Amino acid sequence: MTGQVRTVDGRVAGRRGQATRQKLLECLSEMLSTHPYRDVKVIDVARMAGTSPATFYQYFPDVEGAVLELAEDMAKEGATLTDLVAGRNWVGKSAYATAEDLVDGFLTFWRKNDAILRVVDLGAAEGDKRFYKIRMKILNAVTNSLTDSIKELQSKGKVDKSVSPAAMAGSLVVMLAAAAAHQKGFQSWGVKQAELKPNLALLVHLGVTGKKPTK
Repeated sequence: MTGQVRTVDGRVAGRRGQATRQKLLECLSEMLSTHPYRDVKVIDVARMAGTSPATFYQYFPDVEGAVLELAEDMAKEGATLTDLVAGRNWVGKSAYATAEDLVDGFLTFWRKNDAILRVVDLGAAEGDKRFYKIRMKILNAVTNSLTDSIKELQSKGKVDKSVSPAAMAGSLVVMLAAAAAHQKGFQSWGVKQAELKPNLALLVHLGVTGKKPTK
């Protein structure tokens, strides 16, 4: 943990206070993975952390405030998703490997952060600008780099000029986010995880390059 951690009333938390605060966040994260967001109460989080609601309120204004802390940390991790695209090769046989890595990274990130991402999506859908900004921060990490990749391909004459790089990149990223959030649902359609990745990679490859992959 870096930087100063403050309580709700502005006091700097000591090492013990920081540890308590972190424990509360960890317990909240665990509860979100097993309970609907609306059912998570301060008293339950505090009890799980072995402390009191009064202690919880020293560090967070309410459950939503603590969730935003978790979401912000997740968004920082999500910024690394840009590494799946930035500087990668989208020409020839390497392009499909790049598409596969992007899909795999996206699905893995969503599985790892499934519980908090569901809350972020819910808040964004309800018009909460705080959650919307966090969601866009995660998506922008890939969208911006993917837009640049398509622009570069256009400059080299490898992608038709009629393609809007931003529109294509945004569409692909939204598709990946929706598919990643629906991973368990694919099973009800008889789609195995091993089948999902290559088909998503095919769509990404087609979208970015305008061509079928050469393997």
